[in-house]
Amino acid sequence: MTYPTAPLHQCQQRRVAHHARRPDHTELCAQLHAAFASSDLDETLPACRHRLFPPVATLETFIAQVLDADASCQQAVNRLMLNRQRPGSVRTGAYCRARQRLPGAVVADLTRYLGRTLAEEVPSVWTWQGRPIKLIDGTTVSMPDTPENQQRFPQQTSQKPGLGFPIARLVAIMDLSSGAILNAAMGPVKGKGTGEHALLREMLDTFAAGDIVIADRYYPSYALIAELNARGVDVVMRQHFGRQSDFQTGKRLGYKDHIATWQKPKKRHEWMSQEAFDALPDTLPVRELAAGNMVIVTTLCSSRQAPRQQIQTLYKARWQIELSFRDIKTTLGMEVLRCKTPAMVEKEVWVYLLAYNLIRRVMAHSSEWADRLPQHVSFKHTVQIFRQIATRSPLTDEERQRIMGQVTAIRVGQRPDRLEPRAIKRRPRPHRLLKTHRHQAREQIRQQGHPKKLK
Repeated sequence: MTYPTAPLHQCQQRRVAHHARRPDHTELCAQLHAAFASSDLDETLPACRHRLFPPVATLETFIAQVLDADASCQQAVNRLMLNRQRPGSVRTGAYCRARQRLPGAVVADLTRYLGRTLAEEVPSVWTWQGRPIKLIDGTTVSMPDTPENQQRFPQQTSQKPGLGFPIARLVAIMDLSSGAILNAAMGPVKGKGTGEHALLREMLDTFAAGDIVIADRYYPSYALIAELNARGVDVVMRQHFGRQSDFQTGKRLGYKDHIATWQKPKKRHEWMSQEAFDALPDTLPVRELAAGNMVIVTTLCSSRQAPRQQIQTLYKARWQIELSFRDIKTTLGMEVLRCKTPAMVEKEVWVYLLAYNLIRRVMAHSSEWADRLPQHVSFKHTVQIFRQIATRSPLTDEERQRIMGQVTAIRVGQRPDRLEPRAIKRRPRPHRLLKTHRHQAREQIRQQGHPKKLK
């Protein structure tokens, strides 16, 4: 039996408006309905019959799933059925099929919309001289070892086939003032056009004139700085290890602080077209200054408008995106994904980023209410509170103020010069590494028994 698309879509829009006003819906569902209504993305949701898992309810359950410590589909369905007035089946089949029907592009667009609106709403005192600051960095995530995931996101070449896990690279652009993720791109870790620069080129439209971009030493290439400079975007980056700075040349601004003139590369990269290479300027004025044991390059060439100390402080702010990746991967649990197909893996990543932006919105509104910076508010503490309020009925204004006070009650200490070794104190269990296929290891145990424990 077929169903007409247009009437169903109109019915679905009416249901969205109706559910947004229902007092028995959860706070998380109310926030999602409000976000869809303000972004006009509800028109892009697929039309469907009246189901147990309509698109918004599916997304709500998906977000609640990634926020839970037990991020399994069974736990998500159990929680949903226990909170419903008329409980249904606790089997996960309907929910898993609903997740597959959920458009990944809509989840990504909603995540970008929340990040963009949150960045636009921040007070001007949170910015640097009224200019937005955007951070760039990359990370990796692991996922189940399935043939589909291995084909799309192959494991590292240093591991033997069957002994590793598929791994994906993720590059994100973050707004420093609010901490929101503005955009992200995902791809494999090996192969042509899979580096962080290639993923970043897919998101250059995220930057606008007047922005300041901060990144580590992987990003200060001639082509990228010239492209951002043409868009009216300034950069503050650490000098690439392959380029040497000679402070005896150029226009001197201070001790180990000068304006150098970079020359256009003689050879174009394989990823760049000849037209794009010809459009690059022949020279590029870049300010180089020493800060401790590193050199910072920036296009903020005025030492009066951008003093040396402020440039160093700006670059130290780059660490915030490292902390945000830790919040997403460790606190929320995105470091090891659960989905078994590439399409669902990418969708799961965007759901994690959407949940992160929702939490960041709570932190930003609470910080503005308490006259604090979001960097001084604990993300993990906010997650713990968000998990409690997400399943409650839509909050009243009095309840929201009380929650904002609880969110800002714990102040995070600022330690900009903290130095810690990259090592762990707790010893792992002395298990051997699996160096053969699992079925071969099982057969070896049947024939020879378990190997002796390591001393």
